[in-house]
Amino acid sequence: MNGIVIVDKPQGWTSQDVTARLRRVFQTRRIGHGGTLDPMATGVLPVFVGRGTRAVEFFEHAQKIYEAVLRLGVTTDTEDITGTVLEKREIAVSEGEFLAVLPDFRGKILQIPPMYSALKINGQKLCDLARKGKEVERQPREIEIFELTCLEFSGECARLRIHCSKGTYIRTLCKDIGESLGCGGCMESLRRITAGEYTISEAVPLETLLETDTPEAFLHPVDSMFRNFPSVTLTAKQEARCRNGNAFSVSLKEGTYRTYGQNGEFLALSKVDNGVMSTIKSFFEV
Repeated sequence: MNGIVIVDKPQGWTSQDVTARLRRVFQTRRIGHGGTLDPMATGVLPVFVGRGTRAVEFFEHAQKIYEAVLRLGVTTDTEDITGTVLEKREIAVSEGEFLAVLPDFRGKILQIPPMYSALKINGQKLCDLARKGKEVERQPREIEIFELTCLEFSGECARLRIHCSKGTYIRTLCKDIGESLGCGGCMESLRRITAGEYTISEAVPLETLLETDTPEAFLHPVDSMFRNFPSVTLTAKQEARCRNGNAFSVSLKEGTYRTYGQNGEFLALSKVDNGVMSTIKSFFEV
């Protein structure tokens, strides 16, 4: 079985937990996930199965959309509600004041990764150091927030919609918004509703996958990940050169393409430069 299954990850599971269970469901050792979700988070988790694992590297740069709840007045060591409370402060923030700070967090901004993260510094995971009570200096990293919208505001909590670049920590965004308001804050809940090309409407509850006798029915073809790129069917001669890893001339404008063989098989993600097509990554069965 080869392809991509879009899992609606339940709360309390790590992304690795999900892939470990699905390894048995799909009866393959070749399996991996794209875009790690924290245990408390739910939502879209693409899992790559069989030859689908060849596409994982392209998911690293995928944009994400989340819905998160920010709780004001509470600061924790993990920057979310599951952590140890470090401080509680009085909240005196109106909806207007809250909305007024959001533009400061849109566009390209710098963000300091949290200590409770899987990011490595000098070969050590920050979360491992944090559990030992250690804190190390982290350099700010540039991220981009394409959309930051307040869906609901209650005075103590705000429900946010966030469309962001890879490498964004929503926990840290919540903390930083709280700090900018002078009362502190942490993330109370998080749900990923879009990851790359895939949306929550395509996601399958993990429980369904664990109970089904036909898991292959939930697999998306690998080329679905590249569905925003135009497709082209190669001639027999072009297909032969593609399968041999050779470049060849085409009458196509420059860009990235999904290339298919004469029988409709997805062969490769390819690029055209100066009238020459070459393979970025092949996906056909050898």
